[in-house]
Amino acid sequence: MNIFSKNSVLVPIDFSDKSVEAIDVALEFVQDPSYLWILHVLPRLNPTEPGVRWHTVDDQSRKQHIEKVFHERVQGAKYEGINFSVAIGTPSSEILDYAQEKKAELIVIPSQGNSGLGRFLLGSVAERIVRYSHCPVLVLRN
Repeated sequence: MNIFSKNSVLVPIDFSDKSVEAIDVALEFVQDPSYLWILHVLPRLNPTEPGVRWHTVDDQSRKQHIEKVFHERVQGAKYEGINFSVAIGTPSSEILDYAQEKKAELIVIPSQGNSGLGRFLLGSVAERIVRYSHCPVLVLRN
């Protein structure tokens, strides 16, 4: 048991290797995997995309696919009981809202390493989370 043990830890993932590794780091902060909340945020569908227009893609099918991928990628006894959710919207806003909803005591998020012009043009989800979170944020550097 860690002296910094938390009752609710959030890990936003984008399925990059670093974000999946963040799950293992976050497990060190909880007594039980059921205290760990994993969130993946999908972008909103554009109504002009072919899959939307032909009614072959919808939000529910996208969520089901992501849940399947998560359970295939994150397997093993140490992950039993982890809570996984999928949201649709703007990543930073959805993550912050979800953290409030789950009363997260810590957010563990990897840094994508954008700096300079790249960060200025693209923005940084991790930076917005650090700035506006109601709880401490652990940013894992690449």
